[in-house]
Amino acid sequence: MAGEESEALAESPAESPAVPGAYVPFVLEEREKRREGWKELARREAGKRCACSADRAKALVLGFFPILSWLPGYRPRDWLVGDMMSGLIVGILLVPQSIAYSLLAGQDPVYGLYTSFFSSIIYTLLGTSRHISVGIFGVLCLLVGQVVDRELMLAGYLGETNQTALAGAGNLTVGPICDRSCYAIMVGATVTFTAGVYQVLMGLLQVGFVSVYLSDSLLSGFATGASLTILTSQVKYLLGLKLPRAHGLGSLVQTWVSLFRNIGQTNVCDLVTSLVCLLVLVPSKELNDRFKARLKAPVPFELFVVIGATLASHYGRFQERFGSDVSGTIPTGFLPPQLPSWSLIPNVALDALSIAIVGFAITVSLSEMFAKKHGYLVDANQEMYAIGFCNILPSFFRCFTTSAALTKTLVKESTGCQTQVSGLVTALVLLLVLLVIAPLFYSLQKCVLAVIIVVNLRGALRKFADIPRMWRENHVDATIWLVTMGTSALVNTELGLLVGVLFSAFCVLGRTQRAPALQLGQAGHLDLYEDTAAYKGLKTLPGILVFRYEAPVYYANQTLFKKALYRCAGLDPVQEKARRRKQEKQKRKREADANAEAGNADAQGGDAEVSTKIFLPQGAGLHTLVIDCGPVLFLDTAGVGAMKELQKDYREMGVRMLLARCNTSVLDSLHRGGYLERGGGDAEKVFFTIDDAVSYARSLPCQNGDCDASLL
Repeated sequence: MAGEESEALAESPAESPAVPGAYVPFVLEEREKRREGWKELARREAGKRCACSADRAKALVLGFFPILSWLPGYRPRDWLVGDMMSGLIVGILLVPQSIAYSLLAGQDPVYGLYTSFFSSIIYTLLGTSRHISVGIFGVLCLLVGQVVDRELMLAGYLGETNQTALAGAGNLTVGPICDRSCYAIMVGATVTFTAGVYQVLMGLLQVGFVSVYLSDSLLSGFATGASLTILTSQVKYLLGLKLPRAHGLGSLVQTWVSLFRNIGQTNVCDLVTSLVCLLVLVPSKELNDRFKARLKAPVPFELFVVIGATLASHYGRFQERFGSDVSGTIPTGFLPPQLPSWSLIPNVALDALSIAIVGFAITVSLSEMFAKKHGYLVDANQEMYAIGFCNILPSFFRCFTTSAALTKTLVKESTGCQTQVSGLVTALVLLLVLLVIAPLFYSLQKCVLAVIIVVNLRGALRKFADIPRMWRENHVDATIWLVTMGTSALVNTELGLLVGVLFSAFCVLGRTQRAPALQLGQAGHLDLYEDTAAYKGLKTLPGILVFRYEAPVYYANQTLFKKALYRCAGLDPVQEKARRRKQEKQKRKREADANAEAGNADAQGGDAEVSTKIFLPQGAGLHTLVIDCGPVLFLDTAGVGAMKELQKDYREMGVRMLLARCNTSVLDSLHRGGYLERGGGDAEKVFFTIDDAVSYARSLPCQNGDCDASLL
């Protein structure tokens, strides 16, 4: 009865009944499904989500501000030292990196410090991961910088030395008092605000699951391709060249061509400084990595290099004597908040979408990785809210897009971080720099900042050495990595992400197109059927073929499914029917000729005999086809149509087609498509186990390729 527990309605089948009707298959009674109208469903969901109570209000507040849940249980004796140490170390590392990565985003150095400061505080309040460090991230800075440069060019700021826009520039809507730097941060803040709105909307719509569509190989390839673009964009600073950033498709190639054309204008002072800093930072970073297990905290060599290079530039007067490009004035304190430029949002909306997806995917991937490692849970949708507000709120204070960053997260974890309190300590370090220390970096050369960026790309660039290993482990994932990396680097960064997603989807589709088609055999007397080509000692039963297709059957592969079945069975009904028609035509012709000669022709009797019995091809001996539907996750309309066509064609050939191990989704599709009847009238078509279907097939009277058509 509907609503009761499912129970067996028949006993186990007899092994070899004497007559066809004696076999009774194993049957389960289906539950009656309650169909709910869309109005009732909408009313129920609305009531569930809009219900008001004190407990629900408390749960909403605690869910949106996770800090209210874990802070009351904070254990200062156990956690405070680790949090303070990790926050202090990450804050020290962030000072030079925040200044450096401002170059990638096309902004003045102080805005990188603003970005790291605000994001550290906001994520502490809203984030659910205890270990990730949210702030500037190279790939996002690059994406923002590309949008900023494009909008600057459209507004009439043709080069870095152009501080005023051309008259009549169509995109300039902020008035003549806005110079190049002002307009650049306005574009960056508008992109950041729009990306944050996208992320919050995705959180409201509960679409945190989108991160699963960005595989590890895709994200790794995208990050490596973007790293090549970042490296290329920093070479001009290493050489002291003043070149505009290339835009459009193939910008990486364009940049290298421009670099080689202007190599003669290299600033020797910047080149020497870059080489010295590289010789110091690369070995020191390697030492930090090699001895990180023994060190309580990584040695901040970057900060030492920045301090030393700033002192050398200041007292050596590199800017006045050699024309070196320096960071310039970094103001103290905070600028008053300002609204984003609403008129720019249509121009940057599409760019902001890709930035929002990349930032969220990286943040969720890292937070889930470290949560799994340390044994706690993170909420993907709450992470979406957190990273969204880390972009929306700071955008009013002239910040650019943020996300989690792997390098700083690893440092944070390795230095004893226990909770998000370490983010507050990091913010205090950055606040001290913003209020007191920032102006001291006036003479810091931009080539030193470029060296810091390049050295931090080592991890991504090392992925090239892993290509042989990735290829050995999985050809498809390695190909996705190569395609995404190549497109991101050689064509366009944002396009690389889109191409990677589409190529991954086509790879999944291609796997269903090349699904294995297997003939199964029985292992001894057990109810176990496996691929005869993969295991030895499996036996096949005469006249019975057990076939497995390891993919869903849908519109894109239903033709391949039928061809694979024909090939495995050695019997193509279409070709066989054509062959029979030809044979019958030739037979009629011979009989007509023979009857004409004998004067006693009777073609009608011959035709009647042919219609009562069906004969399989000589030597075929196939009378039953059992299809194992266990791996078939779903059937669409085309898939059900293919099943109906196969059943009809094989029935005309004198072959029964039985289905085994169908899941409820497949059964429902077969019912809706008319392959099966509602009410259990198709007990001789569908079986719950392969052994049940085979036992039924062995009970059939059609054992020698001589089947009575009335029994099919």
